[in-house]
Amino acid sequence: MAETGGGGITVTQKIKGWFPERVQLHIAMLALQFGYAGFHVVSRAALNMGISKIVFPVYRNILAFVLLLPFAYFLEKKERPPINLNFLIQFFLLAIVGITANQAFYLLGLDNTSPTFASAIQNSVPAITFLMAVVRLDRKDGISKVAGTVFCIAGASVITLYKGPTIYSPSPSLHSVRAASPVLQSLGDANGKSWALGCLFLIGHCLSWSGWLVLQAPVLKKYPARLSFTSYQCFFGILQFLVLAAFMERDANAWLIHSGAELFSVFYAGVVASGIAFAVQIWCIDRGGPVFVALYQPVQTLVVALMASVALGEEFYLGGIIGAVLIITGLYLVLWGKSEERKLMLQKQPALVQAPTATDHGASRTSSHMIKSSITQPLLPQSTENLGDGKVRSIRPCVADS
Repeated sequence: MAETGGGGITVTQKIKGWFPERVQLHIAMLALQFGYAGFHVVSRAALNMGISKIVFPVYRNILAFVLLLPFAYFLEKKERPPINLNFLIQFFLLAIVGITANQAFYLLGLDNTSPTFASAIQNSVPAITFLMAVVRLDRKDGISKVAGTVFCIAGASVITLYKGPTIYSPSPSLHSVRAASPVLQSLGDANGKSWALGCLFLIGHCLSWSGWLVLQAPVLKKYPARLSFTSYQCFFGILQFLVLAAFMERDANAWLIHSGAELFSVFYAGVVASGIAFAVQIWCIDRGGPVFVALYQPVQTLVVALMASVALGEEFYLGGIIGAVLIITGLYLVLWGKSEERKLMLQKQPALVQAPTATDHGASRTSSHMIKSSITQPLLPQSTENLGDGKVRSIRPCVADS
């Protein structure tokens, strides 16, 4: 039983009074963006150190699977439907899109570009996802979402086709910081790569990710146990990468961890960027809504740029900056369209879209409007109450790349 103060107020209630849920959500989202930003830099550092592009995701998904499995098993005993062959086939196919293709394209793209631009292109994922879902072109919200997607595609195209002159190089003081650290000095920003090819790989990564978000929606209607759903996909993703490794990574030495830096990168990817980040994001989407989470995505790009400048000595190019601005503009046009869509639905059917409280969340799952995925549901909450938008809460689950 929690301690109570003189007025019978529990410690938990006092903490909630000091840090309201909305404040907690903002703090959690900032921490999440720093965690994901670190993943971009750590992944690039691992590739620069020579870790295999096949071995890295295998170890990452093994760690994520081991971390998620006990929570999925014990917390979802009551809501997990019986498994059958049909579910297994769907999980396997989703793993191809959401894990294997997604993570492989990401690592290939990151290896040929930089963490900053990998993060910038990822801002297009919400726009592409919403475009893949139902879009109404006879309303301003639909037009805004299409325009936002066009901006995102234009931004990604600029980054791909136009590198441009160097706009920013790390200052001498930052170079001295890197020179003082043998680890940072060994990382460096890899040269001699194909920038255009890397950006194309990153676009493939975004398309895979967006396609996975759309394709998972009908499966989650029938299999609402999200932790188990993700665990199965992690498991099949491991098997798929192992099959790829049998043909593409036959050097036994590639499976060895050669340094503490490589070990750290693997654990960071599997534990921080997959397991912990997944749990935090589920809570944020559950309490604040997917749009609230998406609004913080550009923060990650800024943090990545700062981290990469210090750790990797990364330079910023004009094409990348123009592309990032276009992509972020497109993201916010899409989010504005979703906001307008919610307002319209509130005017037409207020009873169907008003947010249920935490006490009636369990009952709300069975109502007819919960059958829709969060991609087509109105996403902008009026408060931080649970929206019950619920079958799809994992805009960035562990199987995604950041």
